[in-house]
Amino acid sequence: MNRRDILKISAAGVTAAALAPRALSRARAGGRKLKVGVIGCGGRGTGAAANALEASPDTVLTALADLFPDRVDTARTNLADPQNAWAERAKVDAARCFTGFDAYRALLATDVDVVILATPPHFRPIHLAAAVAAGKHVFMEKPVAVDPAGIRSVLASAEAARQKKLSIVAGTQRRHETSYRQALERVRSGAIGRIVAARCYWNQGGLWMHERKPEWTDMEWQLRNWLYFTWLSGDHIVEQHVHNLDVLNWAIGAHPLRALGLGGRQVRTSPAFGHVFDHFAVEYEYPGGVSALSMCRQIDGCDGRVEEVLLGTEGVCTTSPGQAVIEGAHPWKFEGDDGDPYVQEHADLYAAIAAGEPVNEAAQVAESTLTAILGRMSTYTGKAVTWEQALASKLDLAPPKYELGPLSTPEVAVPGKTPLI
Repeated sequence: MNRRDILKISAAGVTAAALAPRALSRARAGGRKLKVGVIGCGGRGTGAAANALEASPDTVLTALADLFPDRVDTARTNLADPQNAWAERAKVDAARCFTGFDAYRALLATDVDVVILATPPHFRPIHLAAAVAAGKHVFMEKPVAVDPAGIRSVLASAEAARQKKLSIVAGTQRRHETSYRQALERVRSGAIGRIVAARCYWNQGGLWMHERKPEWTDMEWQLRNWLYFTWLSGDHIVEQHVHNLDVLNWAIGAHPLRALGLGGRQVRTSPAFGHVFDHFAVEYEYPGGVSALSMCRQIDGCDGRVEEVLLGTEGVCTTSPGQAVIEGAHPWKFEGDDGDPYVQEHADLYAAIAAGEPVNEAAQVAESTLTAILGRMSTYTGKAVTWEQALASKLDLAPPKYELGPLSTPEVAVPGKTPLI
């Protein structure tokens, strides 16, 4: 099947919408456990499950799903390690461990109340649509799509979740981090005056890469090295830099109007690294004439920088994980306990469920993801791209079919030659 078929089946075939009120009433009952399932059992999925268990003693892990059996086995073993304080709440029965491309449907057919979506980003729109159709509350990792087709699907799911009073929290953890929240509250209150420009950065060295094994098909190799294939990750401007771009949208209170980017593939040129770029620089134009410069790089041996800088008429605010400083007319520096935002985002989700007051971050993270996609589209093509062009684009990076067989690697984008779709 292709993505369109799966989205159609997910929305129509997983129809346990009546589960939403049941999940909410259980959360309100007090002393009752919220059953959590994980779709995507790699490092981030396993980490998110641990964060969920740490966030509340009223959570219990009851189901796991992944395409690959070894991923499920590793996650199941690691989470139930007796050294974990919450190990007794992480013992998943083998009968509730599912594998294959349709494993998510089997998991959603169980009685889980909350589902963690942590597969490669390409699958997020498919899994979110199915989770909402099944009446599940959702924690979904960022980014939430890799192309405009996926963004439109997420926006539709956001509205469906709102109508069903389901909660959705995204893995843009800076929005749940004390230092960021305090800094942005001050910025919103006028501590730096009117924002006139901004900069953001995620410059670091290279990340992991798995050497291809002889027994892996093209599809398996790409899935196990999903960072390096745009159809799976969105490229690192989308997969990683979305965090910084999300902060800019949050601070400015809007999404950009247009983008013009440049970048390329200068160091990671081996076929082992698929076809993604290793550096981007994008200029975003926001409403009110606010200009923002975005940089991201994954090249070893270069200076690193991960932060956001907001320039106002009365000062400058600089933020990075665990740090926030305002200089100018109203100076301030964060000095409190930042906590663990990866745990806090789950705690905020469970608090919303318990209170019966749904929180829905799906639309805002979809906008931040499209901000990153907008920058990538401009960089890949060398063209200035508007928000409206990106949102309406027919670009759909889904493979012809989902099966562990042949799948060619796309050509590396060439600015000025790669067409804007």
